[in-house]
Amino acid sequence: MIKWMKRTLYLMSGTLRGAFFLLIILFVIGIVYYTQQLVRQLRSESRDIVEFYALTIQRIATADVDAKALGWAFENITQRINFPLILTQADGEPASWIGLDLPEESRSPEVIREVKRIIEHMSAENPPVPIMYKDTVINYLYYGDSKNIVQLSMLPYIALGTMGLLVLLAFIGFSSIKKSEQRFIWVGMAKETAHQLGTPISSLMGWVEILRSGELKNADMQMVVSDIQTDISRLEKVAARFSQIGSQAELKIQELQPIFCDIVAYFRRRLPQAGKEIKITEIHHDTPPVAVNRDLFEWSIENLIKNSIEAVKQKKGIIILETGSLEGKKVYINVRDNGIGITAKRKHDIFKPGYSTKKRGWGLGLSLAKRIIEEYHGGRLYVYESRPNEGTTMRIEV
Repeated sequence: MIKWMKRTLYLMSGTLRGAFFLLIILFVIGIVYYTQQLVRQLRSESRDIVEFYALTIQRIATADVDAKALGWAFENITQRINFPLILTQADGEPASWIGLDLPEESRSPEVIREVKRIIEHMSAENPPVPIMYKDTVINYLYYGDSKNIVQLSMLPYIALGTMGLLVLLAFIGFSSIKKSEQRFIWVGMAKETAHQLGTPISSLMGWVEILRSGELKNADMQMVVSDIQTDISRLEKVAARFSQIGSQAELKIQELQPIFCDIVAYFRRRLPQAGKEIKITEIHHDTPPVAVNRDLFEWSIENLIKNSIEAVKQKKGIIILETGSLEGKKVYINVRDNGIGITAKRKHDIFKPGYSTKKRGWGLGLSLAKRIIEEYHGGRLYVYESRPNEGTTMRIEV
């Protein structure tokens, strides 16, 4: 069921990416709509203020106040506003202004032309407010957006640009990570295949040379045939392992102890070639039968033991293989060594494809073991305990 779900997610990855971008677009649209609502509200408040000022000036004008009083009213009543404001004559000629980056005291033709250009821009955004004297328009008030409104209007574009940049960086980073992971997996699987096939093939080639020499006696022939059969069985097991990667693995309920006995016997034959004095010990408590795929399960255990052998740097090493029962009819398998250990910040990195502390390693063993245990057997593989320079315990729960 879990594998089917993961395969479905993989096949739907394009749809999921489309849904992700659709959510981003909807999010940006929401920001734009909300921001525009705020801008309209602030512009409405600005117009209310301008209309109030216009009404005040109109009252002053109605009271037959002279031009100086009118100018004073414009300068003092409007000096506290935070948006640009221009007062013009009825014919559109600028009379006074505030909030512009222009010197008000200057009445040069260049300044007047610039003010008129700003008036055109303001009138396109906000209709001017007329100042009436009786039934006649004597002035117009033009106003623009405050700095807050301008900044708020730019917010959607800033958000869109920032989000687009983050999405681009995330896409590039994700693509790079996936390509690196795929490269590590392909290289690792190719080298793992060569490594798995190398030992029995080399052994068979040696037996072929011995047979060609004709020096074998009849009494030794049976032993040679037995060893050749062992190497052929190993090749068949390797082929079975790789054939089941990527397909639905068949699980059978069986005892674990015979599986571990075969694995340990295989490594004990090979340990003298490692150049280290390593002792493998088995501790088996009572455990119920477990549903496993023997070929793949053996592969994951072998990878854990290989990792423990490589972690042992001293001359004498100890690897303990322990099995036992957990609550809920689960079984645990501990692979403990007295190697160099793992630092806390590397406990999760060791399962990533391509991660390896060896100069010539390809970093696929633990990643492959974890996938076999968790994806094919529905269990867990994790670092149960580790101390630098003291050793590591890897635990499987199925």
